[in-house]
Amino acid sequence: MDSIELLPIGRRVAYWRGRRGLSQQVLADRLGKSKSWVDKVERGVRSLNRVSTIEDIARVLRIDAAVLLGRDGQPTTVVEQPGGVELVGVVLSAYDTAPANEAGLSVDQVAASVGHAWTAFQYARYPQVVTFLPGFLAAAQRVHADRPGSGRTLLVEMYRVTAAVLVKLGVVDLAWLAADRAMTVAAGDRVRVAAAAVQLGQVLRAAGRSGVAVSVLRRAAYRIAPPDLDGGPASEVSLCGTLLVQAALSAADSGDDQVSVGLLGEAADLAARVGDGHDHHRTGFGPTAVDLARVTAAVDLGHADDAIVWHEKTTGRDGWRWLAAEHRAAHLVDAARAYLLAGDPVNAGRLLVDAERTAPAEIHHRPAAREIVAQVARDRRAPTTITQLATSIGVT
Repeated sequence: MDSIELLPIGRRVAYWRGRRGLSQQVLADRLGKSKSWVDKVERGVRSLNRVSTIEDIARVLRIDAAVLLGRDGQPTTVVEQPGGVELVGVVLSAYDTAPANEAGLSVDQVAASVGHAWTAFQYARYPQVVTFLPGFLAAAQRVHADRPGSGRTLLVEMYRVTAAVLVKLGVVDLAWLAADRAMTVAAGDRVRVAAAAVQLGQVLRAAGRSGVAVSVLRRAAYRIAPPDLDGGPASEVSLCGTLLVQAALSAADSGDDQVSVGLLGEAADLAARVGDGHDHHRTGFGPTAVDLARVTAAVDLGHADDAIVWHEKTTGRDGWRWLAAEHRAAHLVDAARAYLLAGDPVNAGRLLVDAERTAPAEIHHRPAAREIVAQVARDRRAPTTITQLATSIGVT
């Protein structure tokens, strides 16, 4: 058994699958993934970075997740959640009637708070966002209770940004609650429902429910698609395209190469109509955003070389510089995954350092990014800059 612990995690999956007498297809079916996904995991072409996915595999194989993790199971990163997360949970979990608007908050005041929350999020100031979210959420709920018509959009947007930042911080259960609240408040308004569905799709993927996410996101995309794409509002085209991108990423996470490529193709057609440099409904949608999504999808599908080509091609455009800092830093983390998968820890480390310079909180407070830093830092060929970064953020 000691020799098994020395194997890479993908080989351990293959070992225990064989012990349980399961074919790759059977394991894939039980996980809601494709056979290709299982094959790439077992061959080490596709990495297992998500704890929820490892736990799902362990459940199907009827073993403890620690057995699959082996020596990789030693904690590499401990993220101290910003203090406001607990208070955000309290506000989200309050199912009683919204408190009276005793402070006399106006719609304009809450609208300014919504704008401030989104701006701080897009600059990747996650700890600050979490600090003021409880008060902002409560204010939006009060105004919506007093003025359901004018307060509706504001409350949906506040729930959306709440879900977005909680996904970043890895607090998936509360993020799901925020996204669900956004969908509930938006019900009956096709534009608001589409906007809320963007965060719902992100939450589902983070929760390991990628198969469900594909279905939900595609339906939402086709509902908001204008009948005349050329003459339709750019804001609605952007929502439709963003939902298709999120569906493509979910398909890639499930190992469905064909569906992912097809959805990204549809999104690219819409992006060409919108162009770069816009941020309709806080989506940042455009040709550059779609091509950056191709990088993430390619990495998730195990196509490291394709991901690197798309990364190098796309980040030289003007559209790259127009994207929010959060978007650019998140992409650099995904591109670092591609280089790591391709056996190039030097460039992986370079991109992670660039990500930290672009948006420090993306590296310091996002668990998924910290894990990639730890993986690169373990490689003997890693540059000293990544070793220093790993030390500074407390990962080994």
